[in-house]
Amino acid sequence: MYLCILVAQQRNFMSNLLEKLEIIYQKWQTMGEEIAQPEVVADMKRYIKLSKDYKDLQPVADAYCSYKNILSNIENAKQIIATEKDEDFRTMAKEELSALTEECEKKEDQIRLLLIPSDPQDSKNAVVEIRAGTGGDEASIFAGDLFRMYTHYCESKNWKIDIVSFTEGTMGGFKEIVFDVMGENVYGLLKYESGVHRVQRVPQTEAQGRVHTSAASVVVLPEADEFDVELKPNDIRKDTYCSSGPGGQSVNTTYSAVRLTHIPTGIVVAIQDEKSQIKNLEKAMRVLRTRIFEMEYQKYLDSIASRRKTMVSTGDRSAKIRTYNYPQNRVTDHRINLTMYNLTAFIDGDIQDTIEALQVAENAERLKEAVDANLD
Repeated sequence: MYLCILVAQQRNFMSNLLEKLEIIYQKWQTMGEEIAQPEVVADMKRYIKLSKDYKDLQPVADAYCSYKNILSNIENAKQIIATEKDEDFRTMAKEELSALTEECEKKEDQIRLLLIPSDPQDSKNAVVEIRAGTGGDEASIFAGDLFRMYTHYCESKNWKIDIVSFTEGTMGGFKEIVFDVMGENVYGLLKYESGVHRVQRVPQTEAQGRVHTSAASVVVLPEADEFDVELKPNDIRKDTYCSSGPGGQSVNTTYSAVRLTHIPTGIVVAIQDEKSQIKNLEKAMRVLRTRIFEMEYQKYLDSIASRRKTMVSTGDRSAKIRTYNYPQNRVTDHRINLTMYNLTAFIDGDIQDTIEALQVAENAERLKEAVDANLD
């Protein structure tokens, strides 16, 4: 009796899954047709959104076609087993059916994950901020090490880095550095780096060889575009002034530095690293847009934090997420209790395996959320 109930539930699941996938597939095909329409192409905002939605549904559409093909092959194999007289053919069909059944289960798991709504910001570029924390000069040096780590990682992904602003440490590294990362699915990977990074090592400033603990904080934000945040000119006060620090003849001679104040929120952004006021203004507008967008996005991150225990990708910036222990050549990610003894390679940008492990952990939590929601 219990077995019959399980079989019936499985049939209902497959039927409901196919029905849901068929709706999504038809929607995806309709989007493809709409994108080619002249009136859509003429409306840039609509065209960009439709193109993004079409691309986002592509994996689901591909999985659906693959799933239907597997189900069709399963039915063919069952028919051969039921009607074929030749025992060799029947044996081959049984082996194929076993392999197809296993493949079908894997495909269903993949589809379940694809159907769970992902973070809509994952495909965006990212703004990364690294700030030295406790530890004085050693914290600034460590912030510089983290920047080099991310630089090497971005190079391995063929992503482009554009430094927005920085303040150098007195003994090297950075007290603070902010940079944009541009490429495919940047935020979806780098978001796992948000939080407090702790280092344990003998500082360059330590004469007696004692191990010290220092920290730096990393904040990763999805870069907001003009479709995410509409900035009204009347809400922005623009001030220009002479840039300071290294920069050649334009330093202290031209008003190239830009400071923007968003009056409704009080957010202030100052950029001076470019010699051109126009380029500084472009960067300042990008940063301001992202800061305003962050205020709303943080509410979304907080909602995740209230549901997930490991806090894999939440915005809790005070959480200690990782420890870099130099004496033991050890890196520990505290969110998933992952310890590796490859610190040298890790700090040189080899962080992909850890990011993938964090993705697996987050996907498991997303699946659990979906199951719990269905039970409710």
